[in-house]
Amino acid sequence: GWQVSMKSGSLSYILPYNRLPVQLISQVRVYTSNGQKKDLGSEDTNGSAHGETLHKVETGQDTTNGGQKQSSPKQPIQVKVKAVLKKREYGPKYTQNNFITGVRAINEFCLKSSDLDQLRKIKRRSPHDDTETFTVYLRSDVEAKSLEVWGSPEALARERKRRKEAEIKYRENLFRNQRLLWEYKEFFGNTKPRSSTAAMFFKGPGKVVMVAICINGLNFFFKLLAWVYTGSASMFSEAIHSLADTCNQALLALGISQSARTPDPSHPYGFTNMRYIASLISGVGIFMMGAGLSWYHGIMGLLHPHPIESLLWAYCILAGSLVSEGATLLVAINEIRRSARAKGLSFYQYVVQSRDPSTNVVLLEDAAAVLSVAVAATCMGLTSVTGNPYYDSVGSLGVGTLLGTVSAFLIYTNTEALLGRSIEPEQLQRLTELLESDPVVRAIHDVKATDMGMSKVRFKAEVDFDGRVVTRSYLEKQDIEQLLQEIQQVKNLEELEAFMLKHGENIIDTLGAEVDRLEKDLKQRNPDVRHVDLEIL
Repeated sequence: GWQVSMKSGSLSYILPYNRLPVQLISQVRVYTSNGQKKDLGSEDTNGSAHGETLHKVETGQDTTNGGQKQSSPKQPIQVKVKAVLKKREYGPKYTQNNFITGVRAINEFCLKSSDLDQLRKIKRRSPHDDTETFTVYLRSDVEAKSLEVWGSPEALARERKRRKEAEIKYRENLFRNQRLLWEYKEFFGNTKPRSSTAAMFFKGPGKVVMVAICINGLNFFFKLLAWVYTGSASMFSEAIHSLADTCNQALLALGISQSARTPDPSHPYGFTNMRYIASLISGVGIFMMGAGLSWYHGIMGLLHPHPIESLLWAYCILAGSLVSEGATLLVAINEIRRSARAKGLSFYQYVVQSRDPSTNVVLLEDAAAVLSVAVAATCMGLTSVTGNPYYDSVGSLGVGTLLGTVSAFLIYTNTEALLGRSIEPEQLQRLTELLESDPVVRAIHDVKATDMGMSKVRFKAEVDFDGRVVTRSYLEKQDIEQLLQEIQQVKNLEELEAFMLKHGENIIDTLGAEVDRLEKDLKQRNPDVRHVDLEIL
């Protein structure tokens, strides 16, 4: 006889009539039919024994005498009750509680800043480092305001379409507008301050590149005159070498100027890699223009040798080229030493890792130029002493081989940098230890640190946060007495749900603040780290 129904809150239970009633007090508790309340801890240790006793009582088996009916009072019945909230289905209307920034509200809903002044403003934790809080709006308020301004969803859609077409037209005319500004730039006079791009060529790698352009341009001019006068294959190779260096270093200057551009929506991480792209093209140019023509001229000299005129002027020009190329080489060496010292690296490590591709190209090109001058002078001297023009052709092949080696090294190092190589293991270990030493972090997984070029590092890791530490961090900022009063005022499941939702959202905000703090610490203690992505497990 299932006849007695007991209710507690929103839950209803039906028990057999010949059993004593059970009263629900909490979500998970254990009661017996004799009115005794069992502790939850005893359930874990004696759960199997209780279950066995219950089974025997219900099947009429005697616990002392096998096969006989039990004549003593019936054993207690255990009831385990667990209250569970009903799963809520979140429809599209719930997303109207989402927040939206003022910039998105103006752009996406075609509003003015004055339209937002009448809406409810909510202060939220800012994701940016320069501000602690920023203002957001309810998306439902913004949608209602847009309908009020434009009258209907159709009118809003037409306005969005019109603005999109205007944006496309503006982008199509952007190049023409830039050319117009360039044509009328003389009207600005000297009122505009010197741009940061121009200032880059007066210090650091920009200064090294500009000095190299001037010197290599002069060397090309004089070597070309010497080749016209003497007809030496080695001198022709030297002239081509200087021309290749001048063109490549002009390309480096273009890469330096482009790398200084500010990030835009299409390139959110900036244009730093333009230096590596320019250096890569420079390496290919050295191989094709310098090495290729030198090999071609040397092979033609071997196949069709011809006597060489007086080499006096050629020796003089080579001596001047040796001095000028050596001066440029010293400038590049000093710049690399200074930069390597600032990064805590050796000279060799700084060059091999291609930390500064522009200076590396100048260093290697000038080092190759000095060596090639020595090779050309030696081969021309052997030709003048022996009268055999084959030595001069062999010198041209040697210069081409030297240029090909430098070109291959530049292509390799810049390709590695553009592919996004990892940082040094020691530096990655320091970043990992910094995260793991924080109390809020329980463990980190899938750590990646990529060198984005020019000593800019992007760090990514999946972090397992300690929820207890995060919750304690939140409680330390609360009034515990007031929080205790709120807990005591909870009488039913609805009030409990409201209490948990309120403080649950605040704890999530606290977790976000902890993520921001960790990212800020990583950037402050490691200046090379520019972008940090911490994913919560």
